[in-house]
Amino acid sequence: MVRFTDFVVRCRNMKKLILITFVLAATYFVATESRLVTTQRTGVVDTISGGDQILTSAFANHRSNVQVQGGGTVTRVLDDDNDGGRHQRFIIQLGSGQTLLIAHNIDLSSRIDSLKEGDRVAFNGEYEWNPQGGIIHWTHHDPAGRHLSGWVKHNGRTYQ
Repeated sequence: MVRFTDFVVRCRNMKKLILITFVLAATYFVATESRLVTTQRTGVVDTISGGDQILTSAFANHRSNVQVQGGGTVTRVLDDDNDGGRHQRFIIQLGSGQTLLIAHNIDLSSRIDSLKEGDRVAFNGEYEWNPQGGIIHWTHHDPAGRHLSGWVKHNGRTYQ
């Protein structure tokens, strides 16, 4: 016959096993949902679903200061913003349909000279909410080393 104390010990061990299994499963889910794959045809990084989901949530909840990676299609190339730090500006559309303004600092990174409508780009930067879909900035290195470095990828080249 099993003693009550043995039963309690087995239950505690089972709880630990369940908790460990849950943590491992959650870690695996997050890692696979937000992973990026490089397409062989273009060399551009496309989100499977993680980046779009993060951006959709950030937009819906008016969140800012969200570091994210993603990709999309250029729908419009805008004039540069030359007030203060100079930024190359263009609008992309994500697979989800959401649009984003990319503000790429060209004082700290190279300009993407060959960029045109219809091109695919990938990005790593910081999302800031606005009513039009949001802005991605910090797509460059931080010379002071206080912020995560970002980048933009276009036609097999990384701009950071």
